[in-house]
Amino acid sequence: MGRSRRLLVEADGGSRGNPGVAGYGALVRDAGSGRVLAERAAPLGRASNNVAEYQGLIAGLQAVLDLGLADGAEVAVRMDSKLVVEQMAGRWKIKHEDMRRLALQARDLVRQIEAAGGAVSWTWVPRAANGPADALSNVGMDGRTVHHDHREDLAEKDPPDGGPVAATPTFGEGRAPVADVVLSTETTPTLEGSCRLVLVRHGVTDFTTSRRLDGRGGADPELNRLGRAQAAAAAGAVRALLERSEQGPVSVMTSELRRARQTGAALARELGVEPETDPDWDEQGFGDWDGLTMEELARDFREELHRLRVDADYARPGGESHRQLAARVSDAFGRAVRRGGTVVVATHRKPVMCVLAQVLGIDHDRVWSVATAPTSLTAFEVWPDGGVQVAFVNDTHHLHGLDGS
Repeated sequence: MGRSRRLLVEADGGSRGNPGVAGYGALVRDAGSGRVLAERAAPLGRASNNVAEYQGLIAGLQAVLDLGLADGAEVAVRMDSKLVVEQMAGRWKIKHEDMRRLALQARDLVRQIEAAGGAVSWTWVPRAANGPADALSNVGMDGRTVHHDHREDLAEKDPPDGGPVAATPTFGEGRAPVADVVLSTETTPTLEGSCRLVLVRHGVTDFTTSRRLDGRGGADPELNRLGRAQAAAAAGAVRALLERSEQGPVSVMTSELRRARQTGAALARELGVEPETDPDWDEQGFGDWDGLTMEELARDFREELHRLRVDADYARPGGESHRQLAARVSDAFGRAVRRGGTVVVATHRKPVMCVLAQVLGIDHDRVWSVATAPTSLTAFEVWPDGGVQVAFVNDTHHLHGLDGS
């Protein structure tokens, strides 16, 4: 197959403290014209420089696939990280477990590009030559998310199969178009829009710290001592965020599971409102796996665990599939938006992932790469025309100094 398209992936990541507050940035260009076709950036919470650099690479390669550009493409990756370039080119060994895991994710994306008839090459460039990706990574470190596809530029070239270049992501019951995420120079998050949603993952329980599944219909553990401290810290962070924003009326919603209700109670006390419950914000039901550790699942149910991650229709006996979960979370999100003002939701990892996947058009098997730490804050702005903007993801600044943070 002849290669019909030449692309550049420019990626970077950084950490203020190494490890410290981290974020990544990536962009995809048409190699001939230099036009930017896609931009990505996101915060990563606390991580090292190398982890952030790998995450930037992964985001750039994923953007090539998401936009339908891999077919027959020559993809040149350019980064100022000598370590990532040499490791991905196979010239340096990978000793650190975090690097090995991320390199496997990146290599899986490379294989997908190659399976479409494309090829990927690796080039180190000095930092001064990687300015746009570095700027995007700083946006991520500032706590903002960018997911911008320049569809007018994509439209100038017919896709290889003559079909559409990419579908526009949709959200909520009305399936309104997603607004472009706007770059900002602000370093302190604020919220705007006709409705503002802040999703707060619950604090840790003994199940969380022992890596046990604790889904809907399971043991329903309560927050432990650290989890209660995390909830209190998150409540203070949400209050400070709303003080910087045009908040309008404020409401607090929680799932029906105990750990979310306890986290929501701390939020409601801080904001001076009464919490309300909505069971559609509950964690996914894991059925007969509830209470098992991840180590047990990896040992005894390796194939089934992989299937749960990639097959949206797979459900354990007594549990529910990702598709069923996503449908009820979408309903809950739609109800929250219709409230207007500011809605703070105490919920769980998978529901937060579902909202991000739906708003950003991320496939079920890819959204697992999004970090959502206990009591992290993830915020959305919804506009009068139905557009949705991701304000920030996985903000954990309030947890610094807590044990286990």
